[in-house]
Amino acid sequence: MNLCRAIISFLLTLAAVVCQAQLNTTRVMEIGRNALYFEDYVLSIQYFNQVIDAKPFLHEPYFFRGLAKYNLDDFVGAAADMDIAIAKNPYVSRCYLLRGLCHAQMDSLALAEKDFCTAIKYDPQNSTVWQNRALVAMQSENWEKASVIIDSLLLFAPRNSNAYMMRSQVSLNLKDTVHAMKMSELAVRHDSTSADVYDSRAILYYSMRNYEAAEKDLDKAIDLMPARSGSYINRALVRYHRDDLRGAMEDYDMAISVEPSSFLAHYNRGLLRMNVGDDNRAIEDFDKVLDIDPDNTMARFNRALLRENVGDYKGAVDDYSRVIEDYPNFEQAYHCRASARRKYGDRKGADADERWLMKRQIDIYNKGVDAFREEYSAENDKTRNRSDENIRNYNKMVVADDAYSKKYTTEYRGKVQHRNVFVEMEPMFVLSYYENEQELEGRSHYFKPVEELNAALGRYGGLNLTNNERALAELEIKYRFADIDVLSKRISENPADASNLMLRAIDFYLVQDLESAMADIDKAVAVSSGSWECHFVRAFVRARQLETAGVNEANNVDEFAPKNSAGLPDLDYRLVKNDLDKVISLVPDFSYAFFNRGNVAAKLNDFKSAIVDYTQAINIDDRFAEAYFNRGLARLYTGNSEEGIADLSKAGELGMFQAYNVIKRFKYSGKK
Repeated sequence: MNLCRAIISFLLTLAAVVCQAQLNTTRVMEIGRNALYFEDYVLSIQYFNQVIDAKPFLHEPYFFRGLAKYNLDDFVGAAADMDIAIAKNPYVSRCYLLRGLCHAQMDSLALAEKDFCTAIKYDPQNSTVWQNRALVAMQSENWEKASVIIDSLLLFAPRNSNAYMMRSQVSLNLKDTVHAMKMSELAVRHDSTSADVYDSRAILYYSMRNYEAAEKDLDKAIDLMPARSGSYINRALVRYHRDDLRGAMEDYDMAISVEPSSFLAHYNRGLLRMNVGDDNRAIEDFDKVLDIDPDNTMARFNRALLRENVGDYKGAVDDYSRVIEDYPNFEQAYHCRASARRKYGDRKGADADERWLMKRQIDIYNKGVDAFREEYSAENDKTRNRSDENIRNYNKMVVADDAYSKKYTTEYRGKVQHRNVFVEMEPMFVLSYYENEQELEGRSHYFKPVEELNAALGRYGGLNLTNNERALAELEIKYRFADIDVLSKRISENPADASNLMLRAIDFYLVQDLESAMADIDKAVAVSSGSWECHFVRAFVRARQLETAGVNEANNVDEFAPKNSAGLPDLDYRLVKNDLDKVISLVPDFSYAFFNRGNVAAKLNDFKSAIVDYTQAINIDDRFAEAYFNRGLARLYTGNSEEGIADLSKAGELGMFQAYNVIKRFKYSGKK
């Protein structure tokens, strides 16, 4: 009997250990995916390693470890992990997709094609896989095959604007400009609010030398997405072809403010400055180009010419010498170096360069011009591709090479700072029973008086501070209406009960009956004017009323403009502020009241007062992420970009990942 009990006890203990191991593995997997989400790829790999050690038979940890490696540009390692994941479960489409992406990035196009075909087998209508398969064909310059693939994609995804843009590119390479234009028009028709479709059609117009139409499309693209350098660079090139040099210069300025390390913008702006005699600033541009690409000989030759112009003869000679090392038969470099050396006082060096030039002329005379012309011949085009290494094209504007070959896409998340978020301040905090679930578990918003309030409310004590409200489900709406009926009976029995009036006001607020909510909370305040919670509720109910009344429409002229217009009803918002003033006088350590009052000041365009309130909220709670976020935006709006960026960075550190996107978009918007 004792032996039987011992066996049973052992089995129960073993089962508990197994369950605990299962729980721990699941938890570690979750932590690893969270780390992956926040781009801590090295840390995420360590977590996935633990899961693999504990449960090597699962395919998922290999997949996610491979995804982390892919984001670290370790395509070989990522492909190896996908090999294992596929061996353990050969029926998962995303594993083939990711391995195909790895092969494509390593230029193993046949293997990539094979993986994408297998992914389609298990997920036939995955648009991402079809697009990547088409890109493989395009990179291979197999235009007929690419057209067939994209046409197949469009059969089940007829509104896919990316597919139409790709099909337009394919048709252009097949010299069918009529069909290319038709595809571009369809892309615009199906996604008229996307900057990409206008950018794509502008490129098509540019290739057809219809520069006026190209500029109009680029104007539209920039209106839709003002924080993207490529559109400015393309429009500058179009304006250059239209002889609008001032407009081109302005666009390059914008492109550089958006993307300070843009090779194309700095190189081309340097050429424009060079052409108008702005030599010193042109040198600055070519300095930047050489910082980005130290081996760029054409930029070095341009800088040498400029250095000679401004009297830096030694610097010019150094640059000419580097150019001659790369292009030992480039006559113009010898001629220029001889001139600079003579100005520098190096007669011996100048004589040597001139002797080389004389010998070169004799060789050309003896062998004929044609024998040398092809070596460094230059075309008559006004532009050149970036990959063009013909030194004689040093003074031509640069255009990007065809970039479709590496534009492989995946539905998995990329860098968090690239996620698009609408740039507006975090909303007010409210008391509610409901809130949205965060993508990742967020910090709970705690305030002791709210806990005490919930204790006093009994069964109604489930209120939370949140600024992340959600729409109610059908059953929740029914429950709230039923609760309104119950509270109505209690209020009819005791009209002076402020708690019941406040609770019914919150219920009305949750079912969007703001007028009734306002009536109840006004009565509650009248009955209990010293209740901080009643004033707090009235403040956010009134604010919601104003918002839903349509008097607070967004100003869409500027992507970084706050969401208010010139005609705000100051009086109504000052009533909201009055309630928050009262709350703060009653509970001076209530950081959320300061936060909400800061939002009111921001609504009234009083950003200095808003910054003061957000600062007070942070002084009370130095981990108040939303306060850092809003103060950061307020500082940006008032021109204090350095401290604004620092606040947004702190908000990101505290878990508000969208702050990184705002930092990126602000820097790319050209704001100062």
